[in-house]
Amino acid sequence: MWNFLTNVLNSDSLSPHGICLLWRPELIWLHVGSDLLIGMAYFSIPIVLSVFVSRRPDIVFSWVFWAFAIFILACGTTHFFSIWTLFVPDYGLEGLVKVATALVSVVTAIGIWPLLPKALALPSPEQLRRANEALRAGIAERDAALEALKREKEERLRTEEQLRQSQKLEAIGQLTAGIAHDFNNLLTVVIGNVDRAKRRIAEPAEASRALEAARTGAERAAVLTQRLLAFGRNHPHDLRKVDVNDFVRRSAETLGRTLGEKIQIEIDLAKDLWPTRIDPIELENALLNLALNARDAMPSGGRLAIATRNAETNDPALAMAGLAGRFVEVAVIDEGEGMPPDVAEHAFEPFFTTKPVGTGSGLGLSQVYGFARQSRGAVLIDSAPSRGTAIRFYLPKWEPAAAAIEAATDFPAGIMAVPAT
Repeated sequence: MWNFLTNVLNSDSLSPHGICLLWRPELIWLHVGSDLLIGMAYFSIPIVLSVFVSRRPDIVFSWVFWAFAIFILACGTTHFFSIWTLFVPDYGLEGLVKVATALVSVVTAIGIWPLLPKALALPSPEQLRRANEALRAGIAERDAALEALKREKEERLRTEEQLRQSQKLEAIGQLTAGIAHDFNNLLTVVIGNVDRAKRRIAEPAEASRALEAARTGAERAAVLTQRLLAFGRNHPHDLRKVDVNDFVRRSAETLGRTLGEKIQIEIDLAKDLWPTRIDPIELENALLNLALNARDAMPSGGRLAIATRNAETNDPALAMAGLAGRFVEVAVIDEGEGMPPDVAEHAFEPFFTTKPVGTGSGLGLSQVYGFARQSRGAVLIDSAPSRGTAIRFYLPKWEPAAAAIEAATDFPAGIMAVPAT
């Protein structure tokens, strides 16, 4: 082996390659310049590959880049030796460099052929772009589903809260109706005996005034019990076919005298408003209670609006009230102080009031609530501090067939009213 290397590297009997070119300058410099540029390029490419692979550890098949770097570096070395052998006949050393280049080339070629199927299986930039778009679309769908789930959860919680409020008001209504019914019987006895005593009293002066005061108090208590019975749905209504628009027009004149000059009443009545079947006395009481509440909420005066319109099943307001069908909406809107949410939540409960002691019974809104329920409708309240209050109650459209069915029912079922949030 040593003798082989010695013979290969021995260049004593050899001539440089320039002699074959007859040392013609144009040929010499042509080969020198070409091999020099090729060798420099071959030496720069491995540097680029090594920097690229070292800074991108995520590259698949990184060893292939290192194999190519060594192969290209060996090729560049052969070109530099081509320049050297133009002047020095070290053909043996040049041959050894070519052998090393051949070995690297063969190893690299053998290594990359099995990688061809794997390389072809790698996704192209277009495939990656489409995959990214699909991923973004999936993320958007997931976000939309999460948002829908969040809304559904909020709606479920709101519905549960409304159900709890409905059940609480139902229980209060039943309790109120029972107490008011018994108390009304007691008041009947009291008033009857007061009248009997007045007829038989010998001294009509002082005793008569005392009995009259007792009767007045009992009559006021009877009015309160009627309101409680209306709230509890145990007060039978005198149901009639009513034109609400005409009723509001006539009521506006009375309300104007009752509320005073500081309150400006505006009415906005819908054309072709459907008729409804209700107790007109209860409707009058409901409007009066709402108007008085609005007046108290506007001590410095303001505008009180009463509006009517037709509402059908697809109306969002009916969906909020839990109603379906055709209804007449009566809205009473003021510009008063408004109510915070915690107050509005209890506004329909009997005896709940924010007025000073002795100035309010707390039964005005509960009477409106009971009237709407017994009329098979609902009532909503929308109020906020410094934004005023809007109370909308919904009365079913008068239908001849439905009226006949309701007439055969002792106590209409009604729909539980829920305060609007």
